[in-house]
Amino acid sequence: MIRVVDVSKNYNGRSVLSSLNFSVEPGEFFGIIGPNGSGKSTLLKLLSGVESWGDGQIWLQEKLVSQYKRKDLATWLAVLQQEPLPPVGFRVREVVEMGRYPYQSWLGTEKADSSDMIDDILRTLRLDDLQDRTLEKLSGGEKQRVALAKVLAQQPRLLLLDEPTTYLDIGYQIQLLDTVHRWQRTRQTTVIAVLHDLNLASLYCDRILLLNKGRQIGVGVPEEILRAELIKDVYGIEPIVLDHPVHELPQIMLRSQRE
Repeated sequence: MIRVVDVSKNYNGRSVLSSLNFSVEPGEFFGIIGPNGSGKSTLLKLLSGVESWGDGQIWLQEKLVSQYKRKDLATWLAVLQQEPLPPVGFRVREVVEMGRYPYQSWLGTEKADSSDMIDDILRTLRLDDLQDRTLEKLSGGEKQRVALAKVLAQQPRLLLLDEPTTYLDIGYQIQLLDTVHRWQRTRQTTVIAVLHDLNLASLYCDRILLLNKGRQIGVGVPEEILRAELIKDVYGIEPIVLDHPVHELPQIMLRSQRE
């Protein structure tokens, strides 16, 4: 679905991404990890077409991302950003309906009625009882579910997540990623997620791209990327890596450096 070929990006003469090469298969849950400043969010912007790259090529379904018109691209992919919601005052259902914009005419109408699909998404994310509330009356976890509902209403074939769990407690983190994972499996949606939490990346991602200082360190399944020596080289810590007792995937325990 996505092919990244020798892609680099510079800001004001400073390299932020250098010679990236990887592909993401249809229906895959693909993670992007790395320390702060490694270029994760910049890469997501390039994949979404929000920013142009310098050297190289980014292909979406055998067509360069830059060749898509913005509205056409929005029928292909959706982005869940860190600050994704409009100003207060909108009701939950109104916000979710905004996700239908790529399919609407300039009059704001669609060829087919999408109300049943909106109802289904609200039920799936347990927002049906909240659909008439305004955003300022919601908790942080509820707002994040609304933001996810809005991008799912786009019916994307490719879903991009930019650190979706940053402001959530551990309960809401699992709820959100479980929901995305179920949606991915049942709808055959491709997911690319920038994640800070390496343990969550291991549990949910089929494969992981590790970046450091804009360079591609490795791409592979969690067992190949989340190795103690590699984590030490990139993050500067000495972790203890153990297999999850249920999922049998690598999980990282931190070791304090205090005396």
